[in-house]
Amino acid sequence: MAEKKKKATSITHARYGCAIGAVNTVNAIRRAIPIANCGPGCADKQFITLSFSNGFQGADYAGGGAVPSSNTGENEIVFGGVKKLETTIRSAFKIMDGDLYVVLTGCAPSLIGDDVEAVVRRFQKEGYPIVHADAAGFRGNNLFGHESVVKAIIEQYVGDVKTEKTKGLVNLWAYVPYFDTNWKGNYSELKRILEGAGFKVNVLFGIESEGVKSWKKIPKAQFNLVVSPWVGVSIAELLQEKYDQPFLHIPVVPIGEKETTAFIRKVVEFAGIDNKKAEKFIKKESEQYYYYYEHISEFISEYWFGLPARFLIAADAQTTLGISKFLADQIGLIPAKVIISDNTPLKYQDAIAEEFRNISDDTSIDVKFIEDGYTIEKEFDEADFGYGKPLFLATSWDQDVARKHNGLFVPIGTPNNFEVVLNRTYIGYRGAITLLEKIYSEVVRG
Repeated sequence: MAEKKKKATSITHARYGCAIGAVNTVNAIRRAIPIANCGPGCADKQFITLSFSNGFQGADYAGGGAVPSSNTGENEIVFGGVKKLETTIRSAFKIMDGDLYVVLTGCAPSLIGDDVEAVVRRFQKEGYPIVHADAAGFRGNNLFGHESVVKAIIEQYVGDVKTEKTKGLVNLWAYVPYFDTNWKGNYSELKRILEGAGFKVNVLFGIESEGVKSWKKIPKAQFNLVVSPWVGVSIAELLQEKYDQPFLHIPVVPIGEKETTAFIRKVVEFAGIDNKKAEKFIKKESEQYYYYYEHISEFISEYWFGLPARFLIAADAQTTLGISKFLADQIGLIPAKVIISDNTPLKYQDAIAEEFRNISDDTSIDVKFIEDGYTIEKEFDEADFGYGKPLFLATSWDQDVARKHNGLFVPIGTPNNFEVVLNRTYIGYRGAITLLEKIYSEVVRG
């Protein structure tokens, strides 16, 4: 059984942000403007955590230090912050040129009971494209905030729509922008794979999206595709109820030939489209994958004595599950310690643990759900490393314990202060080759 989440008095070295970090979700929607209704510095701290200290990802037009904020202070807490919020919103309309404005309400306005909904509703009646979302940090982390923002846009902006469904059009729900260091490249690769299989893909975030226009297209899709262990499932459930759209939930992100080929066939079968284009794409991509894979044999025969046999991993559920399955099932590495650190809701933990128990035909993993960085580092420190050099796949917090055990270290989760990431992926056919390059380069460097 999975180790259930335990109550804790404090958490050190957290591997996520707070709910107001969803300003970065809005920032990832082209021509959408986040308006942070929270205390001074809250949104900026989340930019530092989820972007600057996470691959130095940068920000779009309305992100980073450009996010409008009400900067709720003592005066607003005592007398209410509604008037200041109204002023902030009107100023944002004048200064920030956008197609959609999203008010994210943080802790202080939520605690004092400001009627943000009433404020936003007045602007909606005036014809402004604006919605409001609950992003109070005491309600959850940035993954909660992400889902809250997405649902708010669907409910208040996309609205109640009845339209014909377009065969082969799929809404893609996968990575949380900025929280996943490689989210830009991951969406591009998933889109490339699905288009190669014959689909039209509606991406909601980043350069592959049409921005706010893509959100208006959501009701037209034949189905929703959730590629994640749990984030996005409740969104797909909402869309199923609201637009009568079915959804396909694939909890394991595809990495490597075996998993990516199975992924494509599963989506094609669910959609009921002709598989000829998909099989042609699979053949071409598989040939390229194994062409590059074969060329690593010389390196392995030369450096076999320094290659890792066991790996330790700690990150969010999506990254941990995908990479663990690739390394255990396709590369043959032995899991020494596997930890999920994203505060996965209890109702999803058993299903995720079952995925790990069936990670491959001859390997079963007992995963642990741990948020506290101190406990994670202690788990790593006490793991069975065997006789070889261990491979650590984790966050910047974990480099010291990797160094202590003379291990190889590859950052894969938040925070990541050791790399600049612009457009990279570890998923699919091509991303798996990049991941192998990254891991085995550490062998040479070590």
